[in-house]
Amino acid sequence: MQIEISKKLIEHVAEVARLKLTDKEIENFSRQLKEIIGAFSKLDEVNTQGIEVSLQPVELKNVLREDKPKKCFTQDEALSLTEHKKDGYFKGPRAL
Repeated sequence: MQIEISKKLIEHVAEVARLKLTDKEIENFSRQLKEIIGAFSKLDEVNTQGIEVSLQPVELKNVLREDKPKKCFTQDEALSLTEHKKDGYFKGPRAL
């Protein structure tokens, strides 16, 4: 896969990302992107004939615990350790 990294491409990516880049930044990002794409293009050289696709390298297991009902706090117990309460609720900062 050969991708041409041009000033126009960098400007387009910057526009989509809503970035305003200087000419020096565009030149710098162009050089860096060429290096990155070059590194990833080495993956194209790997022979994968006969290799089965692996979407998950490590087997997934359900690590969630069983949901068991337990006694929970009452409203008064939950509010007992805070100074910031009003009318039976936690009082938070004003949001505009």
